[in-house]
Order: sequence, then structure tokens, then C-alpha cells
Amino acid sequence: MSTKVCIVGCGAIGSLFGAHLAKLPDVEVHAYDVSKEHTKAINERGLRISGAADFTAKLHATSDAKEIPPCEFGIIATKSTHTRGAMEQTAHVFGESSAVCSVQNGLGNEEIIAEHVKYVIRGTTFPAGHVIEPGHVGFDINGDTWIGPYEPTKTPYAMVEKLAELITRGGMKVIPLQDVRGAQWTKLIFNASTNPVGALTLLHHGAATRLAPTGALFNALIAEGGAVAKALGITLHG
Repeated sequence: MSTKVCIVGCGAIGSLFGAHLAKLPDVEVHAYDVSKEHTKAINERGLRISGAADFTAKLHATSDAKEIPPCEFGIIATKSTHTRGAMEQTAHVFGESSAVCSVQNGLGNEEIIAEHVKYVIRGTTFPAGHVIEPGHVGFDINGDTWIGPYEPTKTPYAMVEKLAELITRGGMKVIPLQDVRGAQWTKLIFNASTNPVGALTLLHHGAATRLAPTGALFNALIAEGGAVAKALGITLHG
């Protein structure tokens, strides 16, 4: 019997996870996205991935969550500002034995997901991509992903391992950890340090780090983020 996985938010990152999982003969992927153009293109032509990998995957895509059958796993890949709305639309898809994994940036997504489902998996991902056109996503960077139980939900580690095995077998490396907060905070601190400076100066990361004033600001922000993580008892990843 196939494992059913629901991708909630099938933009660039959601499409990468969904397409790789859809390559597996023992996985049935259902993708939910508000873009009707995107879901229509996926259903008509398949979901094309190009760049770090090049293939077209067949999966079920919809902008109507009522069309999605019960699924064993969910992967939430919306922007953090849309987490609550996305879960309100799709919560009925996940039953008592389902686990939902966030691969979003930032903190607080897991708490919202846990309002709707019993088991929640915390995740952080470093692959990058961009939507080229409806039904076609560019795969820019094939990085690793780390996932682990969201502690308050008592999610069985076996569920984490199963999801990691499926995604890895599909072609995206996922590392299961008992405590994934270190990896999550490492990316959080990087994003919170580099992105605001880049946005304010209109410099890309490389250029900004080479300039003394912005480089010093980067280092100060990273140090501050590290101090907060340490105070919370979190060991940063790598």
C-alpha cells in the first residue's frame, strides 16, 4: 500500500519535496496550493524540476483541500505568515496517526501546526529553488534537511525516521535527529543576520560580508543570536 503524503504549499520548496517523493513507486503525493494556475499545470503536464536535478513528476495537485484524501504525512512549506490559514484548510487530511512536518523558516510554525494535529515534526531545510512558471520549478541548491520530533507532541521517532527515509530515497537528503533545534536555530540566525542587511543595503551576501561596516554588523548579529540560543540551552549545528 502506498504512503500518502500531502504537500501544503507547493511553491518552490514544496514542489521540490513533492516532486522527489512522487518519484517513488510506494508514495502517493497530493499537493495543495492556492495558485490554481500552478495546480492546473501540474495536473496537465506534471511537475517539472530543472537545475540541480532534471525530471518531471506526476502527482495530484489541487487548490481545493476537500479533494485531498487522508494522508499519513504532511509537509508544510508555506510562508510562515500563511501557516495558520493553510492548516485550517487542510487539518481534516491528517488523522490520529498522521504526522505533519514543517520545513519553513523561522520559529513558531510547529506550535500552530500542533493546534490541529497530534504529531508534529520540526524541520529545517537548506535546498533552494524558484518558480520559473506554473508547473515548473528551478532547483538551485541541493542542500541537506534535518528533521526531528517537535517535543511537546511526543511524536514517535519512528515516524521521523520513516519520513526521512522516504524523502532521502526520493533524492533529497534528510537527516533525522532526536533534537533538531540546533539546526533550526543555525538557519534562523543566519537568515536573521544576513537578510536584513542585504535588504537595507541592496548588497548580496558575499558583497556585504566583504565590506568592513556590514561585515562587522553581520558578526555582531550572529554573536547575539548565538548568545540567545546558548541561553536557551540550544547547541548550534555545525
